Amino acid sequence: MSDQIPVVEAFRVMTANKSLSDADLHDLIRDGIHAALARHFGGPVEAEITIQDDGDIKIVVLKEVVEQVEDPARQIPLVEARFDDPDFEVGDLIEIPMAFSEFGRNAVMAAKQRIIQRVREGERDKIRQEFSGIVGELVSGEVQQIERGKIVVMLNRAREAEAIIPWREQNPRERFRQGESIRAVLKKLEETPRGPRLILSRADPLFVKALFGLEVPEIYQSIVEIKEIVREAGGRTKIAVSSRDETVDPVGACVGLKGSRVQAVVSELGGERIDIVPWHPDPEIFARRALAPARVAKVISDSERHVITAIVDEDQLSLAIGRNGQNVRLASQLIGWQLDLYSSRDWLARGAESALFGGGDEYEIADFPLSELEGLTPATLAALQAAGIETFLNVLDMEKDDFLQVPGIDEEEAVRLVGLIDELTVVEEPATPSAEPGSIFAIGADDPQPEAAPADEAQAEEPSEEPSEEPAAEADASAPDSEGDDGTGEETEQESVEVGAAAPEEERGGSDG
Repeated sequence: MSDQIPVVEAFRVMTANKSLSDADLHDLIRDGIHAALARHFGGPVEAEITIQDDGDIKIVVLKEVVEQVEDPARQIPLVEARFDDPDFEVGDLIEIPMAFSEFGRNAVMAAKQRIIQRVREGERDKIRQEFSGIVGELVSGEVQQIERGKIVVMLNRAREAEAIIPWREQNPRERFRQGESIRAVLKKLEETPRGPRLILSRADPLFVKALFGLEVPEIYQSIVEIKEIVREAGGRTKIAVSSRDETVDPVGACVGLKGSRVQAVVSELGGERIDIVPWHPDPEIFARRALAPARVAKVISDSERHVITAIVDEDQLSLAIGRNGQNVRLASQLIGWQLDLYSSRDWLARGAESALFGGGDEYEIADFPLSELEGLTPATLAALQAAGIETFLNVLDMEKDDFLQVPGIDEEEAVRLVGLIDELTVVEEPATPSAEPGSIFAIGADDPQPEAAPADEAQAEEPSEEPSEEPAAEADASAPDSEGDDGTGEETEQESVEVGAAAPEEERGGSDG
């Protein structure tokens, strides 16, 4: 008995960091011993393995008595069996006791490899079970390394899990270093030959949604709901919110006292602009709000074609379009309709024959067939296409080991492919526009504003008196005077809050939402 105890203890030490119970450990040992027996006898065997609480291991190999042996691992000739007991007959089972010390080196190594394999499979199953149900939620960890433009993250809750933030899932305005803490949203669980891989994202709208769920208790309690969210990472995010409780202002709940809640989200995003608007089922009203910070004079909807035509005054056109068409593009995505934008002058002159701004997404990552990629040999191209890899985005996040899994690609070619992708994707610290000064609630602080001068003081706008509108908070610290008071004395349906990078203290204006 005592000579068996070190065996159990050795396996216990080997799996000490895997949080295994004694029952799981014994199952692993039994599986490993079966592998050792198969190596010792030259094939799978039938055996009874008993592990006592004191560490004693009893191994009994079962063999069938036969006239002619066809499987030496499972059968024993009658003549040999009768050496032990002359009463044996064909078809009987003979029990052959064995000690672990009888195993050779190869058998012991086979047992060790089987146990390690089982432990890894258990870890992979644990990762699948733990993370498959939390897709869309926040996870935190530490930047382990940055390679080929992707960030490898060591998660706090499961350090053995492989988690990465691919290049296209990163905010272009952010830079991280090895050892820094990082938060991201779990976008999906990807299966690879090496086990499950966690794909994280800081560019997906889900990341902003998860941050608001963390900062706003009303969202966590399902009182306030984020109905729609669209984003261009590093530029602007638009969020449409609604409340299930008439006494709770959804916009004010997301903003928080003096903007504390939304400012926490903005800080995590590196000063990214956030527009918060109240959701509405009527697409025309929703379109007015989605075009914030611009004020819309008139909207015309075509429900059959899902097209909304919005007309704005001349001084509001630049705000409605936004930088590089960002504001109108995001507004169109938010409402889910095509949005044609006109100035009042062009609307009268052209009569809706053509839109001033047609949209298009210049921020979308361009994909193209691998046949257009310079540097690929015909043989490599054929091998990739045969494996179902046909576009640039398909190979963008592939590593050396991934290329080696493709039949026809050797190690030298895999290294060359990795270098080729590096040349196309890795950029040395590109210049990024710095966040412009703006207050916590800044209407159009980052958009071109010709023919207007910034206001010196924050102004609060009275809520709309139209019965169809929900009350919302709006404040303006750096917008043109025409936005705080257009001089007409007319009420507007526009209700929104825009949040941007924090300005110096003397420039800040705010509202408690």
